[in-house]
Amino acid sequence: MQVTEEEGGRLNAFAREPRMEVIAEKGSSNANTRLLLIGGALLVTCLIIVRIAIS
Repeated sequence: MQVTEEEGGRLNAFAREPRMEVIAEKGSSNANTRLLLIGGALLVTCLIIVRIAIS
């Protein structure tokens, strides 16, 4: 920690922050997202069809 002395003899301590890391996007996450969206759309469509068939 970095400590400085202010007026009047008071001490002020500053915390040490962790280093930042840059995380790069991967190409496979895009394909996984698309697959998840298509699967969700199919599920919703099937649920609507079942709802119509029941009523």
